[in-house]
Amino acid sequence: MASSIQALPSEVVHLITAGEVIDSFASVVRELIENSLDAGATRIVVSLYPEQWRVTVADNGCGMSLSDLQQAASTHSTSKIRSCGDLWKINSLGFRGEALHSLTTLADLEILSRGSTHPGKIADGWRIVYDDRGEALLMEAAAIAPGTVAVISNLFGNCNARRQGLPSIAQQMKAVQAVIQQTALCHPHVTWQVWQNKREWFAIYPTANMKETLSQFLHRVHPSDLQELKVELNNPDESSLSLVIGLPDRCHRHRPDWVRVAVNGRMVKSPELEQTIIGAFHKTLPRDRYPVSFLHLFVSPNQINWNRNPAKTEIYLNQLDYWQEQIAQSIDKALSLNCSTIQESLQVARVGKLIKAAEAKSGYNFNRRSLEEKNFEENDNLNKTNKSQFKSSTLTDSPLSTTFPLKAVAQINKTYIVAEHSEGMWLVEQHIAHERVLYEQICEHWQLVKCEPAIILYQLSPAQIEQLQRINLEIEPFGEQLWAIRKVPALLQQREDCAEAILELSKGGDLKTAQVAVACRSAIRNGTTLSLPQMQQLLDRWQRTRNPRTCPHGRPIFLSLEESSLARYFRRNWVIGKSHGM
Repeated sequence: MASSIQALPSEVVHLITAGEVIDSFASVVRELIENSLDAGATRIVVSLYPEQWRVTVADNGCGMSLSDLQQAASTHSTSKIRSCGDLWKINSLGFRGEALHSLTTLADLEILSRGSTHPGKIADGWRIVYDDRGEALLMEAAAIAPGTVAVISNLFGNCNARRQGLPSIAQQMKAVQAVIQQTALCHPHVTWQVWQNKREWFAIYPTANMKETLSQFLHRVHPSDLQELKVELNNPDESSLSLVIGLPDRCHRHRPDWVRVAVNGRMVKSPELEQTIIGAFHKTLPRDRYPVSFLHLFVSPNQINWNRNPAKTEIYLNQLDYWQEQIAQSIDKALSLNCSTIQESLQVARVGKLIKAAEAKSGYNFNRRSLEEKNFEENDNLNKTNKSQFKSSTLTDSPLSTTFPLKAVAQINKTYIVAEHSEGMWLVEQHIAHERVLYEQICEHWQLVKCEPAIILYQLSPAQIEQLQRINLEIEPFGEQLWAIRKVPALLQQREDCAEAILELSKGGDLKTAQVAVACRSAIRNGTTLSLPQMQQLLDRWQRTRNPRTCPHGRPIFLSLEESSLARYFRRNWVIGKSHGM
């Protein structure tokens, strides 16, 4: 049988040679598990012995024939590509043919493998030990299940300086864990078992979707805290994208460490796409917080150049602007409240805690999970929003939002709107819902209008004057320590407390901060009685916003009570006779 693994022509080697790829435990594991995935494995077992500098990776993939095994560790030998043209048709994770040969020069390598058994043909299992040139030193028959086991021993044994330069064992194992988790996210159908020193370290179980896999790594994140979206793109290459995001009212992080991008089954670094994701959440997260997001692009191979980095972790992606636009639109769609996302917006974890608290204390006394944000302090003396402003506010409908029918039912404590829908009920906090409406209106139409008579402010500092000029308010001296404001934001023009609002704007921040402050001050206040038509009008406008889950400060706007959770609490599934002891 002819070998499917062949040495590459010299012209192809020159195109793909990109330096050393084996520099740590993590890189060894990455290269071996990518080979397993390319072989179609659905179960991969990684065993680590860091003190012995040993790694074993076993899989249930298609395995290799004897002729393939003999050629597998030769320099630049691979079954993935044959010519220069194949570099633009790459659908596999590995293709350079460097990894196994590099391992023979840095460690002791042996491979046991057996091909898949076909009807009428039983494949034999073989064990081969390679020398430091990648040639077969020992060949023998081996009893092994279909699949492959790669054993790396004495890693960096011939290069003690390399061992000394590596991070601590704990840091190296953390890097290995990250590699496996990132790979598992791209391949959620695979079962992973990871052992360290003959003890199971962790396992990753196969799932039907990416968000269930992601929740295995972020232990405080429930799948219901995540929104998953798959988009088939109408282009000649039949590209698509899959997106999992943490709902901004449920989960976010101090660092952008969970803004991840993958392309065609491999996690990559793409600063441009990562910034696109962060930017799409800019107006819906608390200050200095970052989203949880995993983006997986499926792109035609001829649109990608993998030769930007030896480990293939960075790429050149054609039509970058196009992909940035598609990603931003997909995130907007995932954040909207509509028929396709309503099931995902049911807050299972919160409802469970509410019910648990109610059963224990005979009343709802629920402390929402801390969002680790600064509470926006409101001045009680400035709670004078009138209803006319509420009635007159308008917002252009978002083209991505198809509203889910919410029916206003009642108002609680002049603060919360009770809204009914087919899956249960929502509590909507009226002030921050209106704040979201006004904020997006202001961002789209930031309008400054002439103020007659002018607003006079006293004893402004140079910093305050500079701040008002920065946000384009028209200000001029009006006498000793007096300043006249002749242009103000349109929403503040008719307010009795306009002077106090301008003074607040002078205290610092960029234009966005000023817009948030204007929206907050102009929004209808808690404690204001609303009629049912007013409540319904607010719900309709709020649902049409682009980021309806949080206010501009990042606080959640609504709490969902699912009908099934209410049914469990009120024991509606009990059999009447048994529940009465009959």
